Amino acid sequence: NATSRWKDANQVDDSGARAAQKYDGLVYWAKNWQTDEMTMRKYQISAQERFYKQEYCGCSYSLRDSNEWRRANGIPKIEIGGERAGLGNRYFTDPVLDAAEESQEVVDEFFSQAQELAQTAGNDRNERKKALQIYKDRRKNEKEAG
Repeated sequence: NATSRWKDANQVDDSGARAAQKYDGLVYWAKNWQTDEMTMRKYQISAQERFYKQEYCGCSYSLRDSNEWRRANGIPKIEIGGERAGLGNRYFTDPVLDAAEESQEVVDEFFSQAQELAQTAGNDRNERKKALQIYKDRRKNEKEAG
């Protein structure tokens, strides 16, 4: 399953196998794509085939938290559709750069900051905005960062 390292591989494999059973001649590849080597292979295939790059899991909470993290780090918010993405290209294009965008360090930082915001502010939108102020000096200079 060419899936994120953070998804439940058993659940994805089970769903893939059940879906493949519905079609004659369709074989689901049950492989462990979550190793470092296979993760890089996933990015190579994704770039070669120019797969769409979704910047969040798809739920409204992830969209909210992703955009708050981006705002706190001076990164443009997620835009649904279009050719550009907040962190770069809308499609996978370069396996090394694509992997860096989803590196363990980036993911750990995101979840750490999201958890800190949730603990500090809960669901109160105004309190969340106040909590984000602690990151105001960390914003990237877009001219310097490219």
